[in-house]
Amino acid sequence: MKSVPRPRRVALIEEVLRRSPVCALFGPRQSGKTTLAREIAAHHPGTTFFDLETAAGREALEQPELALGPLRGLVVIDEIQRLPRLFETLRPLADRGGAPARFLVLGSASPTVVRGVSESLAGRIGFVDLTGFDLEEAGADRWRDLWIRGGFPPSFLARSVADSLEWRRDFLRTFLERDLPALGVRTPAEALRRFWTMLAHYHGQTLNVAELGRGLGIRAETVRRHLDLLVGTYAVRLLPPWHENLSKRQVRAPKVYLRDSGILHLLHGIGGWEGLLGHPKRGASWEGFALEQVIGSRRDADAYFWATHGGAELDLLLLAGGRRIGVEFKFADAPSMTRSLHAAMEDLRLDEAWLVHPGTGRYRVHEKAEAIPLAEALVVLGEDGGGRRPVRGP
Repeated sequence: MKSVPRPRRVALIEEVLRRSPVCALFGPRQSGKTTLAREIAAHHPGTTFFDLETAAGREALEQPELALGPLRGLVVIDEIQRLPRLFETLRPLADRGGAPARFLVLGSASPTVVRGVSESLAGRIGFVDLTGFDLEEAGADRWRDLWIRGGFPPSFLARSVADSLEWRRDFLRTFLERDLPALGVRTPAEALRRFWTMLAHYHGQTLNVAELGRGLGIRAETVRRHLDLLVGTYAVRLLPPWHENLSKRQVRAPKVYLRDSGILHLLHGIGGWEGLLGHPKRGASWEGFALEQVIGSRRDADAYFWATHGGAELDLLLLAGGRRIGVEFKFADAPSMTRSLHAAMEDLRLDEAWLVHPGTGRYRVHEKAEAIPLAEALVVLGEDGGGRRPVRGP
């Protein structure tokens, strides 16, 4: 399997390691964390690796103070969520004068799931979130493949769509039957799979906990527990609502998205391009795919959606540097200004708005609004402080 360079990610991790004694690289399983860590280690001779996926790795850190104390240079600890008590050990090591060692810790569950991360290492740790490949890494000319297959490297780089689908099936099974139980989850794998599949049907919609519970025959607190688990393992995004001081009644529940489009398509039974084009969820799928790309481009921005009970809605509201940027995602080659976007621009006092689409044309639809291809939108974000190098359009 060929590799895909990820220089921006490498540079970001190196930057955090220069600034903090501990860098936490967190993201979903199989998103390329270990590959990136080995690439970084190649620039740090004498790097020490501990892989907590293996019994030998866990045994080597049975007495972590004795194992880690004498080490110098870069120390990589993979799958640290398997031994969360290590964060307590790292605190005094991070406080040593002269920083004899820097620690790069990799985890497949967020700090909300791995308890004690922030508390143990407050002021000593920097966080980097890693998803699968994005459009810059995949190449703008392969946006269809990235959308259909998702960003997990083995899925995107598979030799065929059939091989990609098979990898995603295996990933889902392994995640449910092995990875989640390793985090202490006791819910049967089949129950979680049904829940995940139900979420796929709600993708891009406002979350209704009671309705989800009724559909699955489970209690609301069980729904929330399952949601917390999937959010904490980077499978699901809950996009919070924005509330403006208006007389209009505004939606106060979050929207739910499956973060990887390839997993979404698997759960919907979508194989290739023709199947996606003919599927009733293609618009919602495009919205989620493009939304993840845009949010990933603006790490400095706070992200929300906005909606009223009267029907006005904005897919994404970015707040950054005192500016308000509204984004609508339209699966159309030439989208036009909508009544809903007019309402959002007026009620939210947007500085600018975009209609992000999969076509090639860029043009104004309003004094403050543009229709813009996804790749070009990411270029604009990079130029506006998102930290992303320009993505060449198709």
